[in-house]
Amino acid sequence: MRLTSIVKAGLALLLGVTAGASTGVAGASAAGLTASAATASAVMAEPAFQVPFPCGQTWTGNSNASSAHQSWEIDFNRGSTPDADLGDTVVAAAAGTVVISAHQGSTNGFGNLIKIDHGGGWSTYYAHLLTRSVSVGATVSQGQKIGEVGNTSKPGNNIAPHLHYEVRAGTASYPANIQKAKFNGVTFGYPAQTVTSKNCGATSSNPYTPEQVCGSGYTVIDSAALGSAGTVYLLYNSSNGYNCVTTLKRTSLGTNTATSAYLEVQGKSRVTDSGNFGYYAGPVRASAAGTCVKWGGSAGGVSYNSPLSHCG
Repeated sequence: MRLTSIVKAGLALLLGVTAGASTGVAGASAAGLTASAATASAVMAEPAFQVPFPCGQTWTGNSNASSAHQSWEIDFNRGSTPDADLGDTVVAAAAGTVVISAHQGSTNGFGNLIKIDHGGGWSTYYAHLLTRSVSVGATVSQGQKIGEVGNTSKPGNNIAPHLHYEVRAGTASYPANIQKAKFNGVTFGYPAQTVTSKNCGATSSNPYTPEQVCGSGYTVIDSAALGSAGTVYLLYNSSNGYNCVTTLKRTSLGTNTATSAYLEVQGKSRVTDSGNFGYYAGPVRASAAGTCVKWGGSAGGVSYNSPLSHCG
């Protein structure tokens, strides 16, 4: 969305070149000619895609801000400054299998790229990532963290942080295989629209949301799937500088099972809520403005423990 003129011209040229490439995994990915897509005999029903960001977050997408765009690609941003989105969590728009997780180097302008195969000839692309959290062959669930918003590209491309998102389907060559994106069953309002994520994954059958548990003023800034058993969420309240962590269950709802949530502000003792709960653990809150935190939790015997992060 905030691409500079350098990358606008560079990406357009590079994507045009790679669209005709027939050798190399990276070249094939840029052209949409991966083995899984090339051998698909028919496109099946479209998966129930959601916004590729954590539940409750609001992002603005734009398909016109880059001359590198050939069809229905979307660049996502939020925040009022060029670097406001750097390091923000990117999640899977639908469940699937990771078929590309690599830095594309000089092959194209994608930088750190993740491609997820959703079956039936459908796939999604997540480009320019700062970090990649999943490897090739990994099975990911809808709403699972796969990386962070970044500004990686080919050498010499100077771009501001954003997520470049695409939906592709069928066996046609790039860019004819790019499809209009749908979120929660509704076609994106091209050329630009502000959307709120309903990619709530583990909370789909849980009567509670992370915001309800943590309280008014808190917004989800990160999350981690705990297999199929639940999701642990990190929230932030910009009005008072507090973080909040809660773990929401997905299975055994209403039955008290071992569930936990914790928050550790750098330099301070960890605060944990652990026990047998029917729907969620937490909320665990602590003042952490301008300070790094560790956070995590568990459900169904699966645990997540973050490194020091979210230091802003």
